[in-house]
Amino acid sequence: MTKASLSTDLAVSKGAAGRRKPLIIDLALQGGGAHGAFTWGVLDRILEEDWLDIDAISGTSAGAMNGAVMASGYAKGGRAGAREALERFWRKVSDAARFSPFQRSPLDKLLGRWTLDNSPLFVAMDMMSRVVSPYSLTLSGANPLDDILSDVIDFEAVANGPIKLFVTATNVRTGRGRIFRNHEITPKVLLASACLPTLFQAIEIEGDCYWDGGYSGNPTMTPLIRESNALDTILVQINPVERPGTPSSARDILNRLNEISFNAVLLKELRMMAMLRQRAQPGSGDGARWAGMRIHRITSDRMAELGYSSKLNAEWDFLTMLHAEGRRSAEAFHGAHKDQIGKTSTMNLDELTQGI
Repeated sequence: MTKASLSTDLAVSKGAAGRRKPLIIDLALQGGGAHGAFTWGVLDRILEEDWLDIDAISGTSAGAMNGAVMASGYAKGGRAGAREALERFWRKVSDAARFSPFQRSPLDKLLGRWTLDNSPLFVAMDMMSRVVSPYSLTLSGANPLDDILSDVIDFEAVANGPIKLFVTATNVRTGRGRIFRNHEITPKVLLASACLPTLFQAIEIEGDCYWDGGYSGNPTMTPLIRESNALDTILVQINPVERPGTPSSARDILNRLNEISFNAVLLKELRMMAMLRQRAQPGSGDGARWAGMRIHRITSDRMAELGYSSKLNAEWDFLTMLHAEGRRSAEAFHGAHKDQIGKTSTMNLDELTQGI
């Protein structure tokens, strides 16, 4: 039986041995630097559920890297291969950052805080990024992530593997997002999807320059709806939609602006789904497909406790803490909603239409 022929209506029925029958799902993975280790933990837990069959992944920035690593590992070694590849990737990220100038201060380490806000070099970089263009700096050497991605990911396996992969990057010239698909994905594409314009020079691909995909889709939902067979999408959200209080420092204001802008396109797509769901008639074409999607979300309040600077903290202890939090959140989601997957959305999309 192929993925396309699997009936979602059978997803909640039990097999002879009491196991769930297979259900195809999509994954939508947000970006967020080192906070992407939370997504690693979520994926690690999802891969333990052999009744969840992953048809497609849409990812941006760290979400794109997680998706590509997972797709490569899955193509070569199934679920176990995907889990091993993800751990290997994050271990290599941590190893590469061991001698990074961006380190926590002794006081932060003593108090168990993961922030880099008190790191002298981070503070200097943060200030420079607001007044100095990355094009004004002469940077030598390759991005260490380039070598890590080339080492961990088999891009031929991604191109020919069973999981559809969609990576978003933002075209600097047009301001529109471009979706790169399996056969187009390279280390350069993944770096483009994670290219913050205040820190890095734009990545050139086929004559056009690209910035972080979060500005145009974090992640983009459209290809999951148009090119996947699944009706259930699990969104792994690591950028807080809501944050209590009003930021007052320049750094906190900029952080909140980035969170809002990086969530804006995603929220717009989800709002469109909600509005179509309220108005579309069954069998009415593409609109009905949008309206019929079942959306689920895995997130954690812990992510709202972490500031912007910790997205550059690649200490292994921090990454494994986020991994554990991701597994815990996925476990809590599974315990609460496993019987609803394949039947109904567990994310209340109608809330997004309020006030419109």
